[in-house]
Formats: sequence, C-alpha cells, structure tokens
Amino acid sequence: MARIDLDLAHSYKTDPQRDEDYALLPLKMSFRDGGAYALLGPSGCGKTTLLNIISGLLQPSHGTVSFGDRDVTRLSPQQRNIAQVFQFPVVYDTMTVAQNLAFPLRNRGVAPERIKQRVGQIAEMLEMSGQLDQRAAGLAADAKQKISLGRGLVREDVSAVLFDEPLTVIDPHLKWQLRRKLKQIHHELKLTLVYVTHDQVEALTFADEVVVMTRGKAVQVGSADQLFERPEHTFVGHFIGSPGMNFLPARYTEGRLQIGALSVAVPENRAEALQQAQELTLGVRPEYVAPAAAGDAHAVPVQITQAQDIGTHWLVTGRVGDGAQAATIKARLTPERPAPRVGDTVWWSVVGAHTCFYKNDLRIA
Repeated sequence: MARIDLDLAHSYKTDPQRDEDYALLPLKMSFRDGGAYALLGPSGCGKTTLLNIISGLLQPSHGTVSFGDRDVTRLSPQQRNIAQVFQFPVVYDTMTVAQNLAFPLRNRGVAPERIKQRVGQIAEMLEMSGQLDQRAAGLAADAKQKISLGRGLVREDVSAVLFDEPLTVIDPHLKWQLRRKLKQIHHELKLTLVYVTHDQVEALTFADEVVVMTRGKAVQVGSADQLFERPEHTFVGHFIGSPGMNFLPARYTEGRLQIGALSVAVPENRAEALQQAQELTLGVRPEYVAPAAAGDAHAVPVQITQAQDIGTHWLVTGRVGDGAQAATIKARLTPERPAPRVGDTVWWSVVGAHTCFYKNDLRIA
C-alpha cells in the first residue's frame, strides 16, 4: 500500500488551448495510505479518466503521479501493483469461484497454502464460502461481480484497489449489502480504495472522503457531513442531497439581505463577510427551510406551487417573489404539520445557522 499524490492535468487533444480542451483541469490532491475515497460526479466529468491515470492505463498529458516517494507516471499498472475492478464482471467462466479468486496470487507465485488461506478469507468476507467449488458460468451477475471484487481484494501487497462503478449491474436491493460489505472489508484489510460512481448514496456510504467533480475539475474533497453542511461550491450543494440545495440570488445592503423585492435580516456575525461580497447567492438545504410566523425577520413569503406526500415527510415546492425576480424554493416538512395546499402563501425561514452564502459559485467563509 502507498500514499498516492497527484499533480497533473490531462487533455486528449495534442495542443489544448482552452479549459474546454481538458478532460482534467489542473489538480493537486493526495490519497492517504489505507484511506477509502470516492470520485463522485455526473457522466463526463473526468472520474474514469482520473482513475485510469492512477492505475496506469492512461498517462497524464501534464504532471506526475507518485506512490509514496516513487514517481510512477510512466509505469504500467503491473509495475504500480494496482488492482482494478471494472463496471461489468470480468471472470473466467470455465474456472470455479476458488480458482478465479486464486488466479492473481498464482500468477505471482504465492505459496499454495497461503493462496488457500487468503482465498478462504476473502470468500468468507464476500459470503461466498459455500460457492467456492461452483463454476462461475452458472452464477448470477451479482455473484460474478463479487468474484471481480474478490480478485481485486485478494492480493495483500497491492498498492491500491480501484473500483470503476462496480455496482452498476447489481440489483438495487443487493447494492446496499455489497456497499456494507466493502466498507467492512476496508476496515479489516486497511487497503487504499478509490471508488468511482455517479451515485451520491454509494459515495457517501462507502468513502471516508469524497472527491466531487464537475467538468474536469475537483471542486471539493470532504466527508459526507462537510459536503452536506458546508458545500464549498454551488455545484456540490446542487449535486449532493435529494433534492439539492436551494439557491436564491441576493444582495447585501445596509445590513440586510435583499432577495428580489424582499428584505431579510442576517446574523451579525455574518455581516462583515457579506458586506465584502454585496452581490451573492443564498444557499439553504430543503431540510433547513422551516415554517415561520408571518413577518419573521429571517423568513420570506412563499406561494406553494406543488406538494408531494413522501410518507416520512412532505416535499413542498414554492415560489419566492414575482415576475422576473421569482425564484423556486423547496422544503422538507414533517408530516405532523397541516397538509400544505397548492396556492397558499406561507412564510419560510431561509437564514439561519445552516445557511451558506456564495460569490462566483464559491462559498463565502
């Protein structure tokens, strides 16, 4: 295992001139030895490109990749000692489960007794001990993907294990079990794991730290709590959460926040930072939008346009302001409250301890 340090950019074009020419804009980050990380973002944001650069399947057009103190930028995956698990199961159908799991160890000349011990350990972790003698050809897709996961995990000396959306082909009700199992395996084996996904639930439940990416750029690295409570970029606020963060254009003037034609009070401890920004964006998650009394200094009047009964809560959509200055806002409200009715005007608090403010998409500290 090793600490992975990246200082690079990548373009598939020979002479990139603009940001749009880069699959990965310049980034500098580290993955600590034994950590569990997720690369999270929409399709085309550069997740798989970054993973393939770490593995050695792709060389960065600019910069370096280091494992510990060793520059591995031009080394192959084998020389880097990387294990990679792909989106679709890669197994040898003519082999048994045990033979599939043992294959990477046999190729490296590991002693037979140690192979048997290690295969048994990984099979037990994946709950496949009873299938070791079955041929892979007769197994379901989720069992085959377990074999792929096991082959990636079976080597003890591996520098890192990389996962490229490995649960895509798995039935939804089995995904939770496999995510839980991977988390357990990480705690037991202390391997460096890097996991690519576009599913925020997978990323936030699996990883200690999540790298959120968009348009070839890593916009924030943090824990689930940090990404939810303090998104450093408006994209993170939008992408994390279901639904994502509400954003309202605003202006800070004379000690108050102007949201369209509405005036809202802000806490005194935020005043100095907002004074510097003036034109800004208010960000508040639906979970922290709260019903308030009419005329509340931290609230705005909202006309309800949609109300969905989710069972555990109401998901209510409303409109703030009128005409060209109107903005949409969503709230998650407890079911104990009177059922919201479309067309009603209510007051919702939007400024509080959990409210974030943004200037040019970046959070104001």
